[in-house]
Amino acid sequence: MKLKKLSLIAGAVALSLTAIPFAVQAQTTSSSFEVAQVPQDKGPFQNLGLTDTQKTQIAEIRRNTKAKMDAILTPQQREQLANAKKDRQANRQERRNLKASLNLTEDQKAQMRQIMESQKSQIDAVLTPEQRQKLQEMRANKASRRQQFNR
Repeated sequence: MKLKKLSLIAGAVALSLTAIPFAVQAQTTSSSFEVAQVPQDKGPFQNLGLTDTQKTQIAEIRRNTKAKMDAILTPQQREQLANAKKDRQANRQERRNLKASLNLTEDQKAQMRQIMESQKSQIDAVLTPEQRQKLQEMRANKASRRQQFNR
C-alpha cells in the first residue's frame, strides 16, 4: 500500500516536472521551477484547438501550480530538483531515483496530490465540453497504454 502511495506521489512529481516544458510563455521567476516556452504544436493540448485566451489561462494555471509545488518542498529538496533540471538528459531510471531521493513526507505527498487535482479541475474549467471530452479520451488512452506497458 505504501508503495502505491509512493508511486502516486512520484507520478505527481513526474507530472509536474514534465509539465514545465508545455507552458506557453517563458518566464523567469525566483522559484526553482521555471516555465519554458514550447512551440504551439507540441504538448498535451496540441490537438484540442485551444484559443489564445485558453492557452494564456492554462499557462497561468501551470505557473501557479509550480509555485505551490515549490512552496511545499524544503530548501534541500528544491536544490536537488534544481540540480536534476540542469541535467535534463538523465535517463528514466535516474529520474525515478531522483523522485525517491527527494524523501517527500506523507504531508508533502498529500499536498502535491491535492495541488495536481486542483490544476486538473482548473484546466478542465477553461476547456469547452468538446475539448474536455477529447482530453478525457487522451488521458484514458494514456492510462491504458501505461497499464499495457506495466504488465
